Amino acid sequence: MKLEVVPKQRAMEAEQREEAMEMSGLELWKHEKPVMFYLPPPPPPQLAYLCPEPYPETNTEFLAKNGIKLHQFGIEGRKEPFVNIPDDKIREALKVVLDVRNQPLLIHCKRGKHRTGCVVGCLRKLQKWCLSSVFDEYQRFAAAKARSTDQRFMELFDVSSLKHLTASQC
Repeated sequence: MKLEVVPKQRAMEAEQREEAMEMSGLELWKHEKPVMFYLPPPPPPQLAYLCPEPYPETNTEFLAKNGIKLHQFGIEGRKEPFVNIPDDKIREALKVVLDVRNQPLLIHCKRGKHRTGCVVGCLRKLQKWCLSSVFDEYQRFAAAKARSTDQRFMELFDVSSLKHLTASQC
């Protein structure tokens, strides 16, 4: 007999909760139909390669097999001091980096220090990082290979022509 009282009591409590919810004007979630959303598949990953040499064949095969798009910018590696870093190529690379359709994106050159450091340093300026933080990040990754010419380039790089691209990204 005790077993019959418990289910009746639970049913009565559930009914009282439903009545209280209806009286308060709240809909019960169990009465609502689920809403279905279609989410498009994520975009394929992208790759920004900053070197002028052809991308290695084995890597190209990997990219093709995995649907990864390659953007190559052909920035020459420079060891000599006072050699100009190509402002226009850095701008081209930044336009690709800032375009959300290209994200996720991997940026790299041979060692990920100088060309990559300049592109990322200029991106940080667009993101309104203070110059000392830009240089700290660059030095952390370039380590003993950090170049004052790279830092000077980042310092003098004019981000104003790219600001219209950064409204939602930065």
